[in-house]
Amino acid sequence: MTGVGAQDEGRAMAKDGAPRRLPRVGGFAEWPAEGSPKDEGKALRKRIPRSAHAALDLDASRPDAVSAVEESGRGRLPELAPIRVGRMAATPFAFLRGSAGLMAHDLARTPMTGIRAQICGDAHAANFGLYGDARGGLVIDLNDFDETVLGPWEWDLKRLAASLVLAGRVAGADEDQCRKAAYDAAGAYRRTMRLLAKLPVLDAWNAIADEELVSHADAHDLLGTLERVSEKARHNTSGRFAAKSTEATEDGGRRFVDAPPVLRRVPDAEAAAVAASLEEYVGTLQQDRLPLLARHAVQDVAFRVVGTGSVGTRSYVVLLLDHRGEPLVLQVKEARASALVPHLVTAGFETPEAGHEGRRVVLGQKRMQVVSDNLLGWTTVDGFPFQVRQFRNRKGSVDPAALAADQLDDYGRMTGALLARAHAHSADPRLTAGYCGKNEELDEAMADFAVAYADRTEADHADLLAGVRAGKIAAETGV
Repeated sequence: MTGVGAQDEGRAMAKDGAPRRLPRVGGFAEWPAEGSPKDEGKALRKRIPRSAHAALDLDASRPDAVSAVEESGRGRLPELAPIRVGRMAATPFAFLRGSAGLMAHDLARTPMTGIRAQICGDAHAANFGLYGDARGGLVIDLNDFDETVLGPWEWDLKRLAASLVLAGRVAGADEDQCRKAAYDAAGAYRRTMRLLAKLPVLDAWNAIADEELVSHADAHDLLGTLERVSEKARHNTSGRFAAKSTEATEDGGRRFVDAPPVLRRVPDAEAAAVAASLEEYVGTLQQDRLPLLARHAVQDVAFRVVGTGSVGTRSYVVLLLDHRGEPLVLQVKEARASALVPHLVTAGFETPEAGHEGRRVVLGQKRMQVVSDNLLGWTTVDGFPFQVRQFRNRKGSVDPAALAADQLDDYGRMTGALLARAHAHSADPRLTAGYCGKNEELDEAMADFAVAYADRTEADHADLLAGVRAGKIAAETGV
């Protein structure tokens, strides 16, 4: 296919039917394009048969579980390491959630087509959820992008499929149900990619991830669960968080209240550095967002421990109030280098310098979502890169490890469809759909891989527990 910017001039038809030459505009491919993306995708099957994705070949270079957890903790705040280990030790599914780097090590040694997409990098089943759009509606989509990079689409799909098997086992589903969830996730991914490939480009690009997707994915058994989560999400706001986590001050403002170990006030100098960093953050936003923030004043800053995979990173909540005293809470969260990068190099993928890691996270999120937080940006605090976003922006999530067995495959289909839509923004869906095809060969292979990797993760989790019991690594539970 002719690449973008390959020609200086484009072609169009004059009124008399003769071709005429128009100036080439940067960013537009020559049209009509040479070749067929669908045929290119089909041709890839000869080099990488779809059945090959069942393979899981672990080699002697693979680190043990304790070493992998310790390595992934380098550069994090050491006093929070036991909390992270304790959360990962809770279940095999929790271990998987905290070990994106270890799985990337393994995935780098699996078959890959070479089709690159903007991938989440951590697309396990708990990293999908609901969040609010600018008009108060709720959207269902991927919602964690700390590890996002340009990489192999297969890595996201395999991580999702394996996580569904592990979540199902924790929930008490039988092996057939667990495997079916992984199988259905891959099938929904494949069918959604084919659907997007057939749509007009604008329709495919703007396909909103909402309740209509539930019907498309045939996830009707989930409707009740999603309705309950949606109702809870509508009340999960800055105002509700501020009401529980702050107190009034003598001057009429508000400040955070210590709630260790999850929330704690910080020294004045640290709070001032975070507040000052918002100047850089504002410069990363669209200009039309600036009047909104200008009508708020910063009141206080606190440190807040974040989720399993991010425990130990620097993360702050910033309380702002408008003229009526209504709160807006921003999260200022450290953005570390993606854990996938060294393993992408091993796999032979080019990994250009990210520059600012917060920028990488934000741009990756915007590339994958149709609707993103309208206050999403980045900044730097004391030399460390951070992403900035609204905190408690009507967020809600389904706990896949708590789903009824008959809902697990529905959840697999829904998340598989969401993942395909997210990948289609950066990888031509015609190319990916051409490779994935019409039959279920890919679905079978992904399900086989998922079961094998779930078994490996359970063994890793057991090794971590043994390490904790032997005193090789400290763990703090119940936090």
